[in-house]
Amino acid sequence: MTSYATSAAKAEINELRRLRGLLPPELQSWVTVEKTTEIDPPLIRCEELSKDEVEIAIDLVKWDNLALDQRNLLFWHEVARIQNDTIPREGWEMAALAIGLGGAVGELWVQDGVLLLLALALCGVSGYRLYQKNNSEKALKESIEADEKAVALASRFGYTLPNAYKSLGSALKTLIEQTPKKRLRKQYETRLDALRRSASKAKAQAKAKRSRQSPPASPNPIPNPTMPKSNPYEY
Repeated sequence: MTSYATSAAKAEINELRRLRGLLPPELQSWVTVEKTTEIDPPLIRCEELSKDEVEIAIDLVKWDNLALDQRNLLFWHEVARIQNDTIPREGWEMAALAIGLGGAVGELWVQDGVLLLLALALCGVSGYRLYQKNNSEKALKESIEADEKAVALASRFGYTLPNAYKSLGSALKTLIEQTPKKRLRKQYETRLDALRRSASKAKAQAKAKRSRQSPPASPNPIPNPTMPKSNPYEY
């Protein structure tokens, strides 16, 4: 039992070390990759710990059930969110809203109009910021943008464009199958649809580029029956 626990711990350390190696050089000094300590955590998420430190936290138990390429692309999705500056920050909004509401109730009691207006203004600003942070449509748009950037990041680490699209698409399909929450599953489905459109556009652009660079085709090409038809962008 002790031997199994030791080998499992060693595997976790090796995986975290491997993922740190997938960080672009410009992020390695201030982005950390750690095993999450939460109860029932998300598979992977990033959070700003301070002005100069961001953490990517991973549930390594769920993580281990994914294929290596799927892990890589989901990891680069979080990296892309960091680069796009769309990660959650330590929020002051809830505290400000509570202070504003408490102040408004207090000023109603003492009937100080100026302080009441200030308290209501604080409620309004903090409430609007909370709405922005929890706007699902905005969050989904940011996730789709991060998916596209994750594909670009994968190409920096040696992936071909078709393989990057296939790996991320496969990862999203796996998450759809494993997610019981309907709302979250719908978000994954929307991201997958957007990724398919992006892959089709990339395929068309690559085909157009090849046609511009290739010499004119032979008027009577000889078919090769041994070559199967395939679409490298499909997943």
